Amino acid sequence: MKIINTTQFQLDRPGAAAIGKFDGVHLGHQELIHRIMKQKEQGLMSVVFTFDTSASAFFGKEEKELTTRAEKRAVFEEMGIDVLIEFPLNRETAATEPEEFVLRYLVKQMRTAYICAGADLSFGRKGAGNYELLKRYADPCGYRVEVIDKIRVDGEEVSSTRVRDAVRAGRMEEVTRMLGSPYSVSGVVEHGKRLGRTIGMPTANLVPGTDKLLPPSGVYYSDVVLDGKRYRGISNVGCKPTVSSGEVVGVETYLYDFAGDIYGKDITVRLLAFRRPEMKFDGVESLKAQMQKDIEAGAFFQIGACNY
Repeated sequence: MKIINTTQFQLDRPGAAAIGKFDGVHLGHQELIHRIMKQKEQGLMSVVFTFDTSASAFFGKEEKELTTRAEKRAVFEEMGIDVLIEFPLNRETAATEPEEFVLRYLVKQMRTAYICAGADLSFGRKGAGNYELLKRYADPCGYRVEVIDKIRVDGEEVSSTRVRDAVRAGRMEEVTRMLGSPYSVSGVVEHGKRLGRTIGMPTANLVPGTDKLLPPSGVYYSDVVLDGKRYRGISNVGCKPTVSSGEVVGVETYLYDFAGDIYGKDITVRLLAFRRPEMKFDGVESLKAQMQKDIEAGAFFQIGACNY
């Protein structure tokens, strides 16, 4: 997959472009990808056009990400996207008139033959560009445009905002239904205090970036993807108040049916369901006893409604 993160680019052949924020890459986003992959079967390049930072973050609203840039890249790569455009969002590009945005970037530089986007698409200066503008320019500029209706789950429209609200509330089964797969945290396994190893319960530690949205602190049933294989696990999200006075929030996971050194390896932890809140115990022995209960509970956990 070719990654472009500059305004100065030129694609060498016509493409089918999906345009959007793609935060979370939920079922609605996946439908956009599905449409351009159908066009790829007809000979067009598959192109995803998104921004290198969210509009909310650019305009000063603090908003944590459902998917980091690295996670998005991995998802698009796995989906078979040919070109990912992470368009720079800055004062100059944010001031681009919508008509110029279409003519310069979508038509001239991207050579777009097919565009699909959600009905709530906005682009250009003050977000004035929308799907009606795309439709107006379609025939004169020689591209086709398709607007995709919102996908509904549990009777409500799926959106990044709705997914974000469910993550913040720890409703991981609902998140799974909207994403089509469990909510994940990816990264490199780091050295922790090695307490788990000393008490016979070794764990893998991830420290996500500060921009990554995490569910409420607590213990979650999980699974872990490592070297292409999936292992069942149970994870603690939080700052481990019993053994740490720091504020660094991490994801610490016990893997079932696994033994080995994975420090420095890339893993993906997928959070399936909430078990209990994070707690501060009166000592290591109390913590060890609770960890054992959690691990035993995780051994019998059934995914159930999480269909993925």
